[in-house]
Amino acid sequence: MSIEHDYFGLIGDYWAERKEYGDQDVEVVLDADADLVSTVALDAAATMVGELELVDDELRSVFVGQLDGRGPVADFLTAVLDGDEADAADVAITRESGDRQIDALRSLSLVRVDLRPDADRDGDVFAEFEYGLAPEDTEARLVASIDMGREIVDLRFDA
Repeated sequence: MSIEHDYFGLIGDYWAERKEYGDQDVEVVLDADADLVSTVALDAAATMVGELELVDDELRSVFVGQLDGRGPVADFLTAVLDGDEADAADVAITRESGDRQIDALRSLSLVRVDLRPDADRDGDVFAEFEYGLAPEDTEARLVASIDMGREIVDLRFDA
């Protein structure tokens, strides 16, 4: 069975589009079981797509706050800035504040957003935001999973 939504159109199992904002071209994917998804959750997903830049800024602020200790953000930055693909990462850093880690975080590309509106309870992974530094040339990804209220559920470094 499928349902129709004002923004996403006919919802079956899979919907995707490319969304451009700023200098980024982001793949946005909606993966939902039409039998399990609510209109409220689809509306929240549509709002998230419309506010992609705002959600992106919120997540980047969280990343900056995680620089103090060990964790996925620090592991990701160590891998891309000091690893085998460091030359490609250095070229991708477009900001020069004098703080290499901050500049790298500001230079991240938002590669993909996966929306899962059938996961609409607190603590469920409603959306995943996948980031890369020089994503065409490097494999490392920083993935932030958030719930419908935009709270981070999981933050991981995928090598």
